[in-house]
Amino acid sequence: MELQNLVIFLIFHITSLHLSVESTDSSHPRDPYSCASASQPPYSCDSSDPSTKTYDFCKTTLPISRRADDLVSRLTFEEKATQLVDTSPAIPRLGIPAYEWWSEGLHGIGFLTRVQQGISFFNRTIQHATSFPQVILTAASFDAHIWYRIGQATGKEARALYNAGQVTGLGFWAPNVNIFRDPRWGRGQETPGEDPLVVGKYGASFIRGVQGDSFEGESTLGDHLQASACCKHYTAHDLDNWNGVNRFRFNAIVTLQDMADTYQPPFRSCVQEGKASWIMCSYNEINGIPSCAHYDLLTKTLRQEWGFYGYITSDCDAVNVLHVEQKYAKTPEDAVADALKSGIVTLSFCLAILEFVFICKLNEQIKQERDLGNIVVKKIPGKEFPPDWMDVECSTSARSKDFPVSYLRNYTKSAVEKRKVTVSEIDRALHNLFSTRMRLGLFNGDPTKQLYSDIGPDQVCSKEHQALALEAALDGIVLLKNADRLLPLSKSGISSLAVIGPNAHNSTNLLGNYFGPACKNVTILEGLRNYVSSASYDKGCNNVSCTSAAKKKPVEMAQTEDQVILVMGLDQSQEKERLDRMDLVLPGKQPTLITAVAKAAKRPIVLVLLGGSPMDVTFAKNNRKIGSILWAGYPGQAGATALAQIILGEHNPGGRLPMTWYPQEFTKVPMTDMRMRPQPSTGNPGRTYRFYEGEKNQLNVKDSSNQQSENSETPGYKPVSDIGEEQCENIKFKVTVSVKNEGQMAGKHPVLLFARHAKPGKGRPIKKLVGFQTVKLGAGEKTEIEYELSPCEHLSSANEDGVMVMEEGSQILLVGDKEHPVTIIV
Repeated sequence: MELQNLVIFLIFHITSLHLSVESTDSSHPRDPYSCASASQPPYSCDSSDPSTKTYDFCKTTLPISRRADDLVSRLTFEEKATQLVDTSPAIPRLGIPAYEWWSEGLHGIGFLTRVQQGISFFNRTIQHATSFPQVILTAASFDAHIWYRIGQATGKEARALYNAGQVTGLGFWAPNVNIFRDPRWGRGQETPGEDPLVVGKYGASFIRGVQGDSFEGESTLGDHLQASACCKHYTAHDLDNWNGVNRFRFNAIVTLQDMADTYQPPFRSCVQEGKASWIMCSYNEINGIPSCAHYDLLTKTLRQEWGFYGYITSDCDAVNVLHVEQKYAKTPEDAVADALKSGIVTLSFCLAILEFVFICKLNEQIKQERDLGNIVVKKIPGKEFPPDWMDVECSTSARSKDFPVSYLRNYTKSAVEKRKVTVSEIDRALHNLFSTRMRLGLFNGDPTKQLYSDIGPDQVCSKEHQALALEAALDGIVLLKNADRLLPLSKSGISSLAVIGPNAHNSTNLLGNYFGPACKNVTILEGLRNYVSSASYDKGCNNVSCTSAAKKKPVEMAQTEDQVILVMGLDQSQEKERLDRMDLVLPGKQPTLITAVAKAAKRPIVLVLLGGSPMDVTFAKNNRKIGSILWAGYPGQAGATALAQIILGEHNPGGRLPMTWYPQEFTKVPMTDMRMRPQPSTGNPGRTYRFYEGEKNQLNVKDSSNQQSENSETPGYKPVSDIGEEQCENIKFKVTVSVKNEGQMAGKHPVLLFARHAKPGKGRPIKKLVGFQTVKLGAGEKTEIEYELSPCEHLSSANEDGVMVMEEGSQILLVGDKEHPVTIIV
C-alpha cells in the first residue's frame, strides 16, 4: 500500500565540490475592562475621543518605535508595574483596554478551562475552532506548505475571534520547537520531532502563517501582524517530571557542540526565517544559569547575533522559580532584577561608563533604523550589548498553591526602591510589549476599518480549514508494517468488522494536548462505521493504562468477525506536560490483549497506534498474525475519517516517522543526560538518528547510515564565519532527484536528502538531513525535484567549541539507497 516501489535516481550536476579557501547557536480574576462585548473588539485610540488626537501613540503615520516611546512616557510608575504581567489591566485614563498576553494555538486555537487566557468560546458567537493534528503527526508529512497553511488558518481564526469581540489577546504560545531528544518526554508530542532542520523549518513556516507573512517569508504587510506567534521553550528544554527530577529544578548540562548543532538551530530559524514576534524562555537552567536570567542567550544570542525584534516572556511562574525552586536569586527583588536585566552590565552602567558610550550611541542608531522599518540588530566584535532581557511574566498566582505571588506585579516597586532595577529597564520591557500590540493594529482606532477586518466568523471551522485538517491527518499517518499487502482492506470483501481497544471510541483521545473545542469530532469506531455499517466494538481494557484487560469478548469477536482492527497506544494519562514516561512499551496489559486477539482472528489483524512518542512494539512487528501497523499520533478532529480512508483504500499513506523509535533497552539511559553524542563511559548510545549507535526499532524505515569506526585523523577545516557570506553564496549547488511511483496507487511521499562524512570521526553525525520535499505521483508516474544545497549550511558541522566548520574530505549525499560523493577541499 505504501509507495514501496518508489524508484529514486540522483542526477548530480556536479561530480565533486571544490571549496577553495585558505587554511586557517487559571484562572485569574477578571478586570472589568478585560471583557470585550460580542459586538465590539477591544482597541485603543478611539477617534471619537478628542484626547486621542493629542497622543503620538495614536498617530499611525509615525513609526511604531516612536509611538511606543510616547505611550510608555505617559504611564505612571504604578501603571508600568501592572503591565509587566501576562494579565495586563486596562488603563482607562488613556483609553487602553486590558490585554491577555497569551492563548494556545499549538495545532489550532486551544482553550484551557482552568486558565484565563486571551480567547473566549463559551456562550459567545463563535464556540468552536478547527482542531488540526497534534504537531508530531503533522511533522510526519515533511510538507512545509501544510505547516504554513495550518499556521495561516490558526491566525485567521484568531482574527475572526478578535473581530467577534471574543479576544483580549492575539498572542499564541506556539510553536514548540524544542528538540524531541528523549522518547520518554511527555511533551514530545507538541514538537516537530528530533531533527533540527525539520523543527526549524516547521517553526518558520508555522510562524509565517500565523503572523500573516507569505510562505516564502517575503511579507507585503510591512510591520503588521495578523496574530503573534511565540517560539518556546528557549532553550535545551525537554524534561518535565522524570524519576524525581522536575523541570523547575533541572540544570541542563549542555556542551557547546550540542548547543550549536542541535538545541539552538530551531530557535535561530524562528527568529531569522520566521520573524517570530516573541520568544518564551524556559524553566530549566543551562549550565547553571536559568534561561530567563541568561544574558548570553537572551541578549547576546537572541538580540545581538540573531537580530530578534520582539518581546520575551517567561514560562508561567519562571520568575518565582528563580527564587523559590532554583535558589538562583536570594530575594524576590533579586528575581525581578535577574528577569529584567542581566546583573552583568545594565543600561545605567552603560550611561555611566565611558567604555559603553559608543554602544549606547549604537543602540540609538538601531532604534532609528527600527523607526524606519529596518528590523536589524548590528553586531560589534568584542563589544557587549546592554541587556535586553525578559519583558513580561506569565503568572499563575491566582490559581497556584506552589507559586501564589506574581513576582513582577508584587516586587517590581521594591526592586526599584532597593536599586536592583531602574525605571529605564522597565521602560525597555514596556517598549517591546506595546510595540507588539501596535504591530497587531490594536492602537490604530476602530478595528472595523483596519487590516484584517474582513475576517469574520465564517472563516472559523470553514470548509477549507476542515479539509486542511483532514489533509494533514492523511499525509501524516505512517504505515509501519504491511505484510502481504494486507492494507487496503476491500470494502466489498468485508461484511463484518471488529473494532477493539480503549482508543477506538474516544474522540478526545484523538486531539492530544492544548486542543480547543473542535468543529466536529468523531471516534475511530464512528469513522469506520461510515464505511462498514456492521462494525462491532469492545473496549478491551478498562482504559489506556490497561491495568485490567477483559479478553473473553474481544477474542470471541476476533473469531467470528471478518476483520479485526485494534486501536491501542497512548493518551494524555501516559504522556503530557508534567508527566514523562518511564519506559517505551505499551501500557499495562495492552500487549497481552493484542497478542490474544491476533491469535484468535481469522486473518491477520490491523493494529492502529495512537500516541505522540515512540513505542517499542517489536512483539507486534514480529507477529505474523499482525499484518499491518499504523501510527496515527493524535490525528485531530478529522483523524477518524483519515484512518477510515487509509484502511479502506481511499488514501495511500506516505508519512515518515519524525523521531527514532528506540527499543525498550534505551530506557537505561538517564533522561537527564543532555548529551547527543555517544558516551560509552555512561552507557549513552547517542540520541536521535544523527548520533544513535544502537539498534533502531524503526520497523519499515530504512537506515542507510553505513556506520564506520571513528577516524582518528584530524582533517583540515575552516570556520564557516571565516569563509564569508559571499563565497558561501557562490559555492551553492543543485541536486536533481528523479522519482518514479512503480506502485499501483497514487500517493504522496516525502523525499529526504541526507549527507554523511565518508569517514565519520569524533563528534560528527552518523548522517544528517540536509533537505526534504514531498512529491505526489499517480501510479506509474515520474517526476524530477530539485534541491539547492549550501555547503556552508548543509555540509558543515559543529566542533567541540560550538563553532561551525567546513572539514575537507569526502561526504556522501543519500536519498533512499542511492548515494553520491562530493569532495570538499579546504
